Amino acid sequence: MAQRKRYLVAYDIREDKRLRRVHKTMKGYGWPLQYSVFICDLDRIELLALRTDLGEIIHHAADSIAIVDLGDPIQRGSECFQFMGVGARLPTSGPVIV
Repeated sequence: MAQRKRYLVAYDIREDKRLRRVHKTMKGYGWPLQYSVFICDLDRIELLALRTDLGEIIHHAADSIAIVDLGDPIQRGSECFQFMGVGARLPTSGPVIV
């Protein structure tokens, strides 16, 4: 089994139709923390698939997606979060079944 890492994915999409498509795509890869911020536990192949899927949707000269490697989901991938106000529950490590 390939090693999974936890990624924080945040995006700024400039057009509503593309924004909806990106959000729908992201729901297949991870858990929403906020509307444009997701947590994804992915192996290298899944990360490549995510980047490919999103790359086919976005307008590369106008939109922005940040993918931040947070490390092992059980260690730093969970420990590096701090919330103020209403905090989202972080997912337990494991694959996403779509």
